[in-house]
Amino acid sequence: MISTLRLHLPAVSPTAALDLAFGGGGGWWWLGQGPGEGTRAMAGAVARADEVGWHRPPWGLYAIIRREDGHAIGSIGFHGPPGADGTVEIGYDLVPEARGAGHATEAVHALTSFAFAHPAVRSVLALTTPENTASQRVLARSGFTRAEQDPDGLRRYRVDR
Repeated sequence: MISTLRLHLPAVSPTAALDLAFGGGGGWWWLGQGPGEGTRAMAGAVARADEVGWHRPPWGLYAIIRREDGHAIGSIGFHGPPGADGTVEIGYDLVPEARGAGHATEAVHALTSFAFAHPAVRSVLALTTPENTASQRVLARSGFTRAEQDPDGLRRYRVDR
């Protein structure tokens, strides 16, 4: 588990991922209406990876849990293990009720620090849509800088060791 001052980031097991992917809460009490579509999609990817033997902890999905009340407020994770060039990609999703309080920034910073603790990681990458300015601000506050434009129009941000 990764912990910060206000958050716990427990790894989402393949069993919890399967539950999340199919509409459950993964064993956590969720703030608001429950997990967002980004969380459910990433949970589905973790469940599929486990089915075919590609699940590679610690390079998976983590729930974002508020320490103050134990509510799950989103997820954050890796899109897979580091590539041959030492780059690992992250993504994150918060329930609307938890946005604007710095939780995403805190979680991104924690996951990035966790990634850099592994010698194979030289860069952390994140992609956003051009209109997702809130996510772009989260990445900037977490030390990421805008990199080259992604071929499919997404904005690419990265931070290097």
